Amino acid sequence: MRTLKLTLAYDGTNYAGWQRQANALSVQQVVEDAFAPLVNGVPPTVAGASRTDAGTHALGQVASVNAEIDLTPVAVQRALNVRLPFDIRVLGVVDATPGFHARFQAAGKSYRYRMITTPVMSPFDRFYAWHAPEPKRIELMQEAAALLVGTHDFASFQARGAFVRETVRTIERLDLRESGGEIVLECEGDGFLRHMVRAIAGTLAEIGTGLREPAAMREILEARDRKAAGATAPAHGLTLVAVKY
Repeated sequence: MRTLKLTLAYDGTNYAGWQRQANALSVQQVVEDAFAPLVNGVPPTVAGASRTDAGTHALGQVASVNAEIDLTPVAVQRALNVRLPFDIRVLGVVDATPGFHARFQAAGKSYRYRMITTPVMSPFDRFYAWHAPEPKRIELMQEAAALLVGTHDFASFQARGAFVRETVRTIERLDLRESGGEIVLECEGDGFLRHMVRAIAGTLAEIGTGLREPAAMREILEARDRKAAGATAPAHGLTLVAVKY
């Protein structure tokens, strides 16, 4: 039995997120089905580091799989890509330490969120960025974002209905830059609650349009209540950039 570490990129537009589901097509299901012919026809469990939402994309998703397989890592990569649709690619495969688990052993993740603020959005961005054309003051958003850096209880940014006992997380970096009618949010931390980055993006957008003051971010954190924060930004503007170990 070998443990393999896979790095994948995918366009999440046509998928119900990473995690296998009973009534919808997921990235995990497609990857496992592509793996099946390599391991005597039985799809193995391919564990992803991040359970990305429906419509969310990935540049550097990491997954692990335990399998009885004699192929070299390069041969596994080639065999999977031959069987996968073109919106999912295996960027690399390596042998990992036995017992390696992509999700449980991840030390951090980085995400990117894109907002298009021009009155008209290019059709080529429609699946990869949120069209939010209201004028936004980037300096207000940056001021508010700085208040989220560090270790905090992010319960106010967790999806409703999510049940996680521990909601304290550390954001190591939260940068925003603006160029050519586009605001890009880069967020890196030790872990993220469900919809956390999207809720942060939606809240920062409200601050940028003047609906809230930057200082309100402190009150939102202290409330530890999802109702205190802004709307959840659409999933298709979010991309998992990398996973750290």
